[in-house]
Amino acid sequence: MIQALIDYDFIRYSFISGLIAGLIAPLIGTFIVIRRLSLIADALSHVTLGGITFGVYLSSLVGMTINPLITGIIFSVFGALGIERLRGVYKHYQELAIPIIMSFGVALSVLFLSLADGFNQDLFGYLFGSISAVNSFDLILISVIGVVVLIFIYLLYKEMFLVSFDEEYANVMNISKWIHFLFIIVVALVISASMRIVGILLVSALMTLPVAAAMRVTSSFKQLMIMSVIFGELSVIIGLFLSFHLDVSPGGTIVLISLALLAVTIILDRIGVKRRGEPTESI
Repeated sequence: MIQALIDYDFIRYSFISGLIAGLIAPLIGTFIVIRRLSLIADALSHVTLGGITFGVYLSSLVGMTINPLITGIIFSVFGALGIERLRGVYKHYQELAIPIIMSFGVALSVLFLSLADGFNQDLFGYLFGSISAVNSFDLILISVIGVVVLIFIYLLYKEMFLVSFDEEYANVMNISKWIHFLFIIVVALVISASMRIVGILLVSALMTLPVAAAMRVTSSFKQLMIMSVIFGELSVIIGLFLSFHLDVSPGGTIVLISLALLAVTIILDRIGVKRRGEPTESI
């Protein structure tokens, strides 16, 4: 694969995109898991799929190529805003927002997929990830999203930390109203950035499995973030390497490696290689 990285642009694009996804997905996934909002990633991934199928249908309708990644991002952001709006409508049953938006995304996907006359190879790549599908435009867009995510976490780390561990106090400080809004948009962007490599149907796994593995070997929030990123990058690098040599979709191999790392950390925990407790509220 090293020689292929030198010889082929699309391999380099995929590898760099994978490294970015392996960084930002577990990083933002740490906050998702701590806030017990893991299913939001699934809901937004289905809405993103609706945007992608809409892009495919629109391309066939107007007779010109429209990058489905753009329409996927737009739908994902609007889906994120929809979740936040519904969480406000159902204040005592906020979890209802997730299945409502997920159902909406699935319905849109089925509708536009039927209008676009079914699957094609490009759509299959969006669903399960593809090494050959990432082009220079996708890489630029993914890189921009990566920078946005890192800036968001750097500038609003303390506010996100506070909202994640003590939402009631954050409400008193009048923080959570706008932090929720920004956070959910960033989650939508991360999903859009990661879907080219991992695939829409598996992108939530890259956001949660490395965090689940890191929880078994860490005892503070910062350690959790660092180890989540390490496990995410290992999953992406090993997964891309195996998918290239086995000629299979990268999404499945990346998720299987993530599951293998999770199993190893659980086994180590069981046999006595223990952390000093659950991740604490330590900045």
